[in-house]
Amino acid sequence: MRYYEVLVADGAYHGNAPLTYSFEGSLPILSVVSVPLRAKLVTGFVLAEVDKPQFSVRPIKTLLSHRPMPYHCLGLAQWMQEYYCSTLGEALRQFAPSVPLSRRSEHASLMQAPSAHLEPVHAVTPAQIQAIKEIQTNPSTTIMLHGDTGSGKTRVYMELARATLLAGRSVILLTPEISLTTQLAAIAKHYLSAPTFILHSQLTSSQRKKIWFEILEAGEPIVIIGPRSALFSPVESVGLIVLDEAHEPAYKQEQSPNYHAARVASQLGVLTDAKVVLGTATPLINDYYLASKKSAIVRMDQPAIASPAKVVTEVVDLKDRANFGRNPYLSNQLIDALGGALGAKKQALIYLNRRGSARLILCSVCSWHFFCPNCDIPLTYHGDEHLARCHTCGFAKSPPVACPKCNNPEIIYRSIGTKSLMDMLSRLFPQARIKRFDGDNLVGEHFSELYDKVRRGEVDILVGTQLLAKGLDLPNLRVVGVISAEASLALPDYTSEERTFQLLYQVIGRVGRGHGEGHVVIQSYDPNNIVIHSAAERNWGRFYKHALIERRQFRFPPFSYLAQLTCKKLTAAGAERSAEKLKKKLSASGLPVEIIGPTPSFYARRGKYYYYQLVAKSKKRSDLTQLAGLVPPDWQINLDPVDLL
Repeated sequence: MRYYEVLVADGAYHGNAPLTYSFEGSLPILSVVSVPLRAKLVTGFVLAEVDKPQFSVRPIKTLLSHRPMPYHCLGLAQWMQEYYCSTLGEALRQFAPSVPLSRRSEHASLMQAPSAHLEPVHAVTPAQIQAIKEIQTNPSTTIMLHGDTGSGKTRVYMELARATLLAGRSVILLTPEISLTTQLAAIAKHYLSAPTFILHSQLTSSQRKKIWFEILEAGEPIVIIGPRSALFSPVESVGLIVLDEAHEPAYKQEQSPNYHAARVASQLGVLTDAKVVLGTATPLINDYYLASKKSAIVRMDQPAIASPAKVVTEVVDLKDRANFGRNPYLSNQLIDALGGALGAKKQALIYLNRRGSARLILCSVCSWHFFCPNCDIPLTYHGDEHLARCHTCGFAKSPPVACPKCNNPEIIYRSIGTKSLMDMLSRLFPQARIKRFDGDNLVGEHFSELYDKVRRGEVDILVGTQLLAKGLDLPNLRVVGVISAEASLALPDYTSEERTFQLLYQVIGRVGRGHGEGHVVIQSYDPNNIVIHSAAERNWGRFYKHALIERRQFRFPPFSYLAQLTCKKLTAAGAERSAEKLKKKLSASGLPVEIIGPTPSFYARRGKYYYYQLVAKSKKRSDLTQLAGLVPPDWQINLDPVDLL
C-alpha cells in the first residue's frame, strides 16, 4: 500500500493543504484521481508520495487517466488562489472535469465544428500581415489587438494559430458568447487542420468529461474553442491564447474565484511562454490604459475587404414625436429603412439591450437624467419605496415631480422588451420572417442552433439583445436599428458609459463589412450625448479621452483598484447591520483604503435573501488583498469587479 498527498479540486473543501489517501500502486505526480470527501466523490490531483501517516486514511477511489495533468495548471491554480483571495480547492476546481467521476468515461470523439457558408478565402492584407508581425515580435506576453469592426481580426487569429500549430504547440481561442463560439468554430474548421475541441454551455456533463479527457490525452497540437473556462483545459503545450471580443463582461466569473479571463490568460502565457492576444474593437478603458503603458497595442483601422459602398448612420431624436407617426417605439426613419431592406431581399437587425430593463428617469423635453450627486451615475427607481437609489454610495432621494432643469412636469419612466418589439414588427411587416434572440430562447431557438439559417438569409429581421451585437458577420445584413441608445446609460454604475459605447459601436459594426451598403438608425432621447455621438461616428479615441477624465475625477479604474464585498441575510435590517459592522472593522484596519457604503445591492432581494454591499477603493491592489483577509468567510469578495451592480 502506498500513500499520497492529494490536492482536492472542489469548492466544498475550504482548506489549502493536501489530504492524505492510500492507493495500491504507483501514481505519477499530478495524476487525476477521484477521492472521497465526506459523503461524496470529488476530483483530486496527486501532489506527492508520502510515508504512512499516523492516522487512518481513506483510499483513492479511481485513477481517472494514465496521463497526469500538466504542471503549469497547478502553478496557475496557486496564482489564482493568491490573486483572487480564494481557497486552493476553489481554484483547482476550475481545472477538474465538470463532475467528479467514479470511473473513466468511455472514449470520446472530437466535437465537430458546425458547417458554415463562408466567403471565399481572400489573401491576407498588408495591414493583417503587419499586425501579425507586430504581435509576434512584441516582447510583451500579452498584446492588445485594437482592430476596428471589419478590419479582419479573426483572420489574424487564424494566421497566428496556423503558425503556432506548425511549431508544434496548441491554441486556445476564447469567445464570450455561445453564438460566437459557433461562428469561430466554423472559421477555424475552414482555416486550420488540427484536431478541434469545442466547448460551450449547452454541452452535457458527460460530453464535457469526454472532451476534458480527450484534451488531457491528446498527443498532438490541438485547437480549443470555448468560453472563459476553456483556459483551464489540461492541454500540455500552449503556444497561443486569444480572447476575441476581449472587452465583454462575460469574461469575468461572478462566483469564487472571481477571476477575469484576461488576467488568467496573461498569467498562463507567462507560465507557458505562450503569446496572449486580446482582440477587440472597443477596448476596456482599464486594459487599454495599462497596455499603452507597456507599448503592447497593435492597431488595425483599415477594412479587410475594401468596398465603395457606404454606411449611412442617422440618430433619431426620440423626443421629437414627429418622427413617430406610425409606431410609438419605431421611428418613421427606421420603419422606412426596414421596408427598404425587405424589398431588396436583405436582412435587418433590431437591437434592444436587455440590460436596459432598469427604468430610465428622464425629462421628455430637455433629456435631463436623474444622476447621483456623489458618483455621477444614473439613479435607479424603486417603485415599492418611490425612491431613486445609487447602488454605489447609497444616496437615495424621491424623484422630482418636475424636471429641475427646465421645470417640465413630464418625467419619463420608460422601458420596452424584445417580445413586445417583435409583436410590433410582425404587425408592421406581416410577410417578414422574424426571429427573436435573447435569454428567453428555448432549446432549438438559440442563435447558435440557427446560425447557418440566419447566415443564408432565411431570417429577414433579427430582434435581439447583446448577443447580436458581438462579432457576427452576416453578409446579407443591410439595416441595423437601435431602439433606445441610452438604455444602458441608466444603469447605476461607473461603467455604464463604457458599456453603452461598446454595445452601440459593436452593433453598428454589423454592417459595412465589405458586403455592401448599410443603413444604421439610432433612436435616442439625447442624440448629442458624447457617448452616443462618439459611437455613431465610430470615434473610439474621443470617447476614451472623455472616459479617462471621468474616471480620474471620481477615482475609478484605472486610477484605483476596487473590491466589491457582498453579504446576504434573511432580513434587510440584518444585512445592513452586518455591513455596518464590517465597515467599522475595515475602517479601523489602518490600511489606506476608502470604504464606500453600505448600500443595498443592485438586486437587493433574491429569493429569501437580502443583499448589502461595501465597495473598497485603493491605489494599490495589495491593500485590497490584505483587506480581504479581514472579511468574514460568509461574505463574497469580488476583486477587480467589471461593474458594481
